Amino acid sequence: MQRYELEAWLGNDHSLDADQIGELLTTAEEIADRYPDPDDQPERDAALSTAYQLMATDQDVVEGLARERDAAKAAEVRALAGLHQAAITLIGRGDATESGFARQAGVDRMTVRKWLGK
Repeated sequence: MQRYELEAWLGNDHSLDADQIGELLTTAEEIADRYPDPDDQPERDAALSTAYQLMATDQDVVEGLARERDAAKAAEVRALAGLHQAAITLIGRGDATESGFARQAGVDRMTVRKWLGK
């Protein structure tokens, strides 16, 4: 990442001084090394956003991230329970096959078979 790219990402109201921007640029380069795959862009964005927040704010960044993670885990539990029930219902009444349901749900067939008690 070039400095001008970082400054564009930050926007005009970032509250960082020149030294902090330089430090954030170094951090951005370390993040890019940690997540080199082009598909890792969401991870790079999240890490850079956190680095910026830690520099620019007095808010408890870690506490906020922990709450976000807890909410995501709870959402995953709810979604998996829903998918489990959908597998039982749809496959049980013949509206879906194990492999077709697995593909549609984004899980492997063995997970579906486990949900079905097989």
